[in-house]
Amino acid sequence: MTMKLLATFTVVIGSFISPCYAFNLVTPSVSSLIKQNEAKISKLEEVAALYPDAPSDKVYYLRYCISEKGSDEDMISQLKSNLEWRSDDGKVICESARAAVDAATSTADIWDNTPVISMAPYSEVASKFITSAQCITTTSRQGDLVYIVRAGKIDDVSLMSELTVEQLTDFLLYCREVNSIVANARSIQKDRLVSLIVANDLTGLKFGGDATFQKALSATSAKSNKLYPALAGPTLLLNLPGLLGFLVKIFTPLFPREVRKKIVFAKGPLRDVSDLADISVTGGTREKFMSDLDELVYK
Repeated sequence: MTMKLLATFTVVIGSFISPCYAFNLVTPSVSSLIKQNEAKISKLEEVAALYPDAPSDKVYYLRYCISEKGSDEDMISQLKSNLEWRSDDGKVICESARAAVDAATSTADIWDNTPVISMAPYSEVASKFITSAQCITTTSRQGDLVYIVRAGKIDDVSLMSELTVEQLTDFLLYCREVNSIVANARSIQKDRLVSLIVANDLTGLKFGGDATFQKALSATSAKSNKLYPALAGPTLLLNLPGLLGFLVKIFTPLFPREVRKKIVFAKGPLRDVSDLADISVTGGTREKFMSDLDELVYK
């Protein structure tokens, strides 16, 4: 029984962990980072010129330079692999995400999320089970993107009865591509490298669940880490159920130091929030969560 619970614990934790560039999210200005890495960025842009529709913004290439993943040859190899995906298996995902962001921002200073939802792959199915009740993306006071998800409120069994692992993975990668486009654009606007913080509210999370749903989460995590270097900020695991919290205390010290640096456990934030949509509008609920976020991430 204990080994089975430990396996579940590892799957749940592993599905949500992403490497982050800087835990406190304090970085030099984007303009200075681009200047410091000008030679590397130029080299990457030369490689990208061989691929139609490769991203043109310098922040996209800057993230490869600061991801600290091996030599220049490793960096170029990763870029080539990702650009091949963007021009082949990921082509429709990337084109749809770009079109959705353009439509969402067609009116100045107003974000319209309707096209982002409607243009997502398999949206007609996924949007029935993944709504603002289960996840939203908002912005921190410092300007980082914050993706909030309540996995325990997703009817994964019903969802996976209508989607394959590959289809759900495509849907989730589309969401990450949208986040990447927005983060890079805002990085230029704010002259600050914008990261994506993931906040997992584990209230109501049950052991077990649909195995194919877990497989899709794991596949998305593995692909996202390669496709979007230096995008992910800290991962917050909030309000763990009692038994899971007990296991955390026992097994967290056994995780490698680099893994422990990437995750934050906390109780309280979001626990009394009935509707995640309240986080995205001005008011006491949002301000409370923003204060909690400041304490957990930016202190």
